[in-house]
Amino acid sequence: MTERQWQIAQDSLLPLLKAGVAFTIPLALISFALGLLVAVLTAIFRLYGPKPLQWLMQFYVWIIRGTPLLVQLFIIFFGLPRAGIILDPYPAAVIGFTLSVGAYGSETVRAAILSVHKGQWEASYALGMTRWQALRRTVLPQAARVATPTLASAFISLVKDTSLAFTVTVPEMFQRSQQIVSTTYEPLVLYVEVALIYLLFSSVLSFGQSRLEKHFDRYHTR
Repeated sequence: MTERQWQIAQDSLLPLLKAGVAFTIPLALISFALGLLVAVLTAIFRLYGPKPLQWLMQFYVWIIRGTPLLVQLFIIFFGLPRAGIILDPYPAAVIGFTLSVGAYGSETVRAAILSVHKGQWEASYALGMTRWQALRRTVLPQAARVATPTLASAFISLVKDTSLAFTVTVPEMFQRSQQIVSTTYEPLVLYVEVALIYLLFSSVLSFGQSRLEKHFDRYHTR
């Protein structure tokens, strides 16, 4: 690497980190929190809701899982204005990522709920709980431990997927690197630098995932 390339890498590090902290991480956190709520509700409705609602949730999951996330973002940001629905870039990205997390996460949550032994339901009923009380107080806490590793991995993937938000003009870290490349003409330096920053974020989150799994294991009797 030449002296000029080193200087470009050093000068661009702070702007890239600022974009990551100001846009990339918050976008992932907000989308994942909302998506997790959607995932839990979707899984519950698919398992225990009335038939029409089960079919609606199944249709939602089918549509989201069967189409590319990039296409979904384009439909939300570029397509909906043709129907009179105009969204700013950031909300459009949040909606797109939330729907994606909700659909994929619902399958994880649904499988985790089904993995809880039916004896837990029977014990809850014996204590006088209704089905919804048993679900909330007994089944979901146990399902959360089962679902945690997969959901945590989904969050790490989401952090990397936020790079797609540049396509709808969200000024996140990858778009910032594109802007710097347009003035420095050093795409290899900038893209490798962005990759290393994403790697750093993912490594920190992976460490947090392992800590969270250990926390849940403390309350699990083998």
